[in-house]
Amino acid sequence: MDVVGGFRRSMKLAQVIESDLNRLFVFRTEDGYSVEAVHYRGDTLCVSTQVGCPVRCLFCASGKEGLLRNLSEEEILSQVESVKKILPVSRVAFAGIGDPLANWREVKGSFLKLREMGIKASFYTTGFPLENLRELLHLPHNGVSVSIHSLNPDTRKHLMPFSGPLEKLVKFLKEELPRLSKRKRKKVSLAYLILKGVNDSDRDLEALSRLALDLDVGVTLLYYNKVGPFEPPSEEEYERAFLFLKGKGIRVTLSTRFRKDKIGGCGTLTVGKVA
Repeated sequence: MDVVGGFRRSMKLAQVIESDLNRLFVFRTEDGYSVEAVHYRGDTLCVSTQVGCPVRCLFCASGKEGLLRNLSEEEILSQVESVKKILPVSRVAFAGIGDPLANWREVKGSFLKLREMGIKASFYTTGFPLENLRELLHLPHNGVSVSIHSLNPDTRKHLMPFSGPLEKLVKFLKEELPRLSKRKRKKVSLAYLILKGVNDSDRDLEALSRLALDLDVGVTLLYYNKVGPFEPPSEEEYERAFLFLKGKGIRVTLSTRFRKDKIGGCGTLTVGKVA
């Protein structure tokens, strides 16, 4: 528990919602918010790091209300501890509500404690602040996916209105990734969410492939769960994008069925005010 202004702040498990694939855990904070975590693949827990999200991506339900507050290290860890009482957790993904780099002190503290518990951790982030991304890349993580989603600055700004500038992120990655060992660089990927008619043209995919090859990293090609104003690609269009990138010699990871599930799939986690 976190001591704030003389009071202890805690999180309690309020509800569990199950599908055939995932279990969605709804936690209630002491100040009346609800945040969500997802258990999937039998051993992995996707945790939230903030109440809301400052980036406010148009394709994601988590940032609809903006950022309400950060979660404390104890609140982040309590998600893991609560679920571990019910289900096995050997991996944690910092990929739920919020951007882990925007709450880096608390996230880093929870990551180090998870390491002590023998739990591996991976991260999804928009990459800012860049100094936090630099520190993360050199930590003993199990994977870092940096959200790109478009290499057209105007399109990216529209999709991710409060993320940092694309040109600064690309420049940083070109300078920092060569400092990583080959083994560490293999654990870094560019996250790219396919949106029908928005970022899925051959020109878009060509730009993505050039950057991935230049950085010598893979691509995490995400499938869109419709929670916003866009349309998902058909399975054939999604496969076409995969084959396009694969044909360029790029390591490509696709969204699993767990990430596509309507219960707890990517971009579907939400924040509530329950008191």
